[in-house]
Amino acid sequence: MLVRAGNTGLRMAHVALLAGVLTGCSAAAEGDDSKASARPSATAETSGRHDTAPTSGGTIGAAGSACELPVTFDIAKSWKAEAVEAPLSQGPVSLACEIDAKPAGNIGFLRVWAGKSGDADTRAVLEAFLAAEDGVTKEKYRTFTSGGVSGVEVEYLYSSELLDETKKESAFAVTTADGPVVVHLGGLDTEEHEEMLPAYELARRTLRTA
Repeated sequence: MLVRAGNTGLRMAHVALLAGVLTGCSAAAEGDDSKASARPSATAETSGRHDTAPTSGGTIGAAGSACELPVTFDIAKSWKAEAVEAPLSQGPVSLACEIDAKPAGNIGFLRVWAGKSGDADTRAVLEAFLAAEDGVTKEKYRTFTSGGVSGVEVEYLYSSELLDETKKESAFAVTTADGPVVVHLGGLDTEEHEEMLPAYELARRTLRTA
């Protein structure tokens, strides 16, 4: 069951965050022209180049980690993971963990959504996840394998009415004995999304069943 109010709340939070960033930029410009802008230049940890692997900041998913999940994977250095207990759902999965990129210098989250156990088809789960989100177009699906775990990945465009723009987003899904898992990367805009892709790819590359 989709809880649209929850997903709308996430999008509204993005707008509020954008307003705060723009306000901070304006204040910095008035107070000291020598200060760096709110968006830092890309580094080895935030660069959108696919040939630059980020440094691992540890593994989440196992018992005792910041987020206990049906899968484990590495998160990029300085990204901060936090378990989510609010009942926010999108399609067949519910939000279980948010991994914040702000400590690493980007505006966005790697979000982990988990579903109930059953005989779920991986691509069907991912398609239902996207179908529950208005504004999705130009989906491109492909399969992948990581550590013996097979999954489905999708890249697409999301048109935001709140921000009046279209931006890239990505997600991958796997099915486990404890249910399906979807890992989604959004971002404030396409530029932020591209800069955070190495962290997303690190998660997919190190994915294992818990």
